[in-house]
Amino acid sequence: MLKPTPKNEEIELDPKRYIVSETDEKGRITFANDYFKEVSGYSDEELIGKPHNIVRHPDMPKVVFKLLWETIKQGKNINAVVKNLAKDGRYYWIFTEFEIRRDTDTGDIIGYHAARKTISKHVIEIISDLYTKLLDIEKSQGVEASEKYLIEFLKDKGSDIEFSNIMEEIHRFY
Repeated sequence: MLKPTPKNEEIELDPKRYIVSETDEKGRITFANDYFKEVSGYSDEELIGKPHNIVRHPDMPKVVFKLLWETIKQGKNINAVVKNLAKDGRYYWIFTEFEIRRDTDTGDIIGYHAARKTISKHVIEIISDLYTKLLDIEKSQGVEASEKYLIEFLKDKGSDIEFSNIMEEIHRFY
């Protein structure tokens, strides 16, 4: 008999495999590879057509997704560190590379492609602390205050970069 999987347990990802998904321009899932389904615990029927935030972990600050969407809607690719939630309550940290998909005739954005891989525990610790602080600020003062804190955090590190490069900057600082 299988023992129940404890909630809030981290899923160890295979460093040789990528979690891949594609969405339409509104963030609804149009494709999920087998590894995404395996890790998340969702079937094609449960994923296809659903908003990608079906796997959003409540520990993720809203400001991260606000800035992520602002960036990709401008047609810019972005990388981000994200904590996702599996169907059974477990979680997994990933480094995600978001790429824009465009209509070849019009150039219009028609969706997004995301490839995700495992990241080092060191980066998770750094990001986790930052995300906890951002989430605390959001809960007490709102998303705008959280965004202001993030901008100041980057400036304090000697950076005047756009959010789209935040993950590379965090790697550089640590």
